[in-house]
Order: sequence, then C-alpha cells, then structure tokens
Amino acid sequence: MSLCELCITGVRHEGTAEGKWEKINGVDCYVATPTTDYDKSKVLIYLSDVFGPRLINAQLLADDFARNGFRTIMPDLFDSDAAPEILLTNPAAFDLDGFFNNHPPARAKFLVDRVIAALKADGDVKKIGTTGYCYGARVGVDLALDGTSSVTVIAHPSLLQVPVDFERYKAVSHAPLLIHSCTVDHLFPAEAQAAADAILGDGKFAPGYERMHWEGCQHGFGVRGDLTNPAVKAGKEGSFKATAEFLLKHL
Repeated sequence: MSLCELCITGVRHEGTAEGKWEKINGVDCYVATPTTDYDKSKVLIYLSDVFGPRLINAQLLADDFARNGFRTIMPDLFDSDAAPEILLTNPAAFDLDGFFNNHPPARAKFLVDRVIAALKADGDVKKIGTTGYCYGARVGVDLALDGTSSVTVIAHPSLLQVPVDFERYKAVSHAPLLIHSCTVDHLFPAEAQAAADAILGDGKFAPGYERMHWEGCQHGFGVRGDLTNPAVKAGKEGSFKATAEFLLKHL
C-alpha cells in the first residue's frame, strides 16, 4: 500500500463550481444536486484523491454527475488537511508518507460512514453508489466489502492489495464494479489490472464487472489530466461517460 508522485501532480481545470457546502453529521461535504427531478432514494458518494473536495477539478466532476441525475456528495476525507493545490505543479516538498500516516483510509472511511449514516437516518436514501479516484478508490472498495454500497466505480486506484482485495470483493461483495485503468500507473500496473480481470472477469463475478483501459493516459487522468493532450482528454471524458452509464445501469 503506497502513494506515488503521480498522486499529487496534474493540471488544474477551469470552470465555475455549482454545488454547495454542507456539514453532514459533522463532516464538511461538497454537494451537487440535480436541477431537475431525480430519484431521491439514491445518492452518489464521490471519494476524492488526496486534494480533497476543494479542488475545482473534483467539484466540476461532481457537478457533472449531478447533471446526469445523481445527487452527488463529496465528503472531506482529510479533516480540512487535504494536499494543497500548489502540489499540482510543485510536488517535490510534499511528504507523501507523512500525509498517509496522518490520513489513513480507515479514518477516511469513518468520516464517510458518518455521512452515510446521516443520509440514511433522514429516511429518503436507500441506495449508495460510489466513485473513487486514487486514494478514494480504497475507501470505495471498503464500502463495498462491508455491504454499504450498491455499486462501485474506481479510477486509477491506489492503496489496494492485489490480488487479496479482489478475491475478497468476489467472495463478499454484491456491488457491481467498474475499474478505469491506464497505461502508466505504478500503483495499478498491468499485472494488477490482469489480476483483477482474472479474478472478476468473464462472468466470474455475478453482480457485474467491467474494466476499461485508457491508452496514453497516466495515473490521475480521471481528475487531474492535461486536457490539451488528446489521449488524456479522451480518457477523462470517456471514463466519466462510462461511469455515468454504469451508475445509471446499476444504481
């Protein structure tokens, strides 16, 4: 389990966020709500990378999910101590190991569990979907393993134990799984991608499994990719479209 430099580099995207900030059961959350009628029994939990919910890139993605009919909630996984945006272009001074020690996935999941408990206590929410990027993918898998979520999407995941996590997923989870992988990814390399396919693919996981591979992209492309690169732009936009379609099918 580790993080790498590609977890903290990338390009800031341009746009204006449309969501609102809410404190849900003590946790700061960015909330993007559809402007048209939507199914209030379902909610999408956006599990961010180490930059957290204040990075405009993540907010724009959450807004896009809302445009596709999903009330999308992005909890602050890092207790207001996410990686600073300056690292996108200057990662050298950042202590990745120290950050991970201060913000283990178990703590992030505890915060997400608080948010989900409050959503369910309100009475409307019955089904939870998750989309997790890099660090957030670990939390997404854990929510599926404990039966909290109904569908899981992960993109360029980090902190997974392969093949153990996928073997556990097959054994105990009932949440359909979509993985977005890419060409250059030291944290989810070709051998890990092949292991996931071998364990879950070809109908071996009855709820549903897909892996989409985005050639010419590197770790982080789904959130922080350089959109002036045609391959990265295609990967970012294509992975979003595929995620929305998977969620519409399974959530």
